[in-house]
Amino acid sequence: MYRGREGQWAFFLHRISGIALLLWLLLHTLNISSAMWGPAVSNRLMLFFHVPIFQVGLLLVTAAALYHSFNGLRIIIMDFTGWGIKYQRQLWYGVIALCVLVAVPGLILTVPRIIHAATHGGAQ
Repeated sequence: MYRGREGQWAFFLHRISGIALLLWLLLHTLNISSAMWGPAVSNRLMLFFHVPIFQVGLLLVTAAALYHSFNGLRIIIMDFTGWGIKYQRQLWYGVIALCVLVAVPGLILTVPRIIHAATHGGAQ
């Protein structure tokens, strides 16, 4: 039965972050393969991907990549140590703390650029 504990949230977020990374990979492949259709198509698509909403999406995908990688390490610890399962709850909170700790400096640098691009009508 679903009780909404840390293990279930870790599982759910791991799957969602994996899907987000897959979608990003597909968009990235589309972006790179657009060069086959010439520079006009490639440049137009690149400008489309630099709209501020896509920049926010890129921040979310970065957060997904951080969570997915740190949680993957947590899963490895749980699978290959005798103590991992016992401390899985604390390990999950450690994953969340690491994600925040690593993401905050990037957010401090990136969010003002996105806001500037959104208010001044262009990407930097």
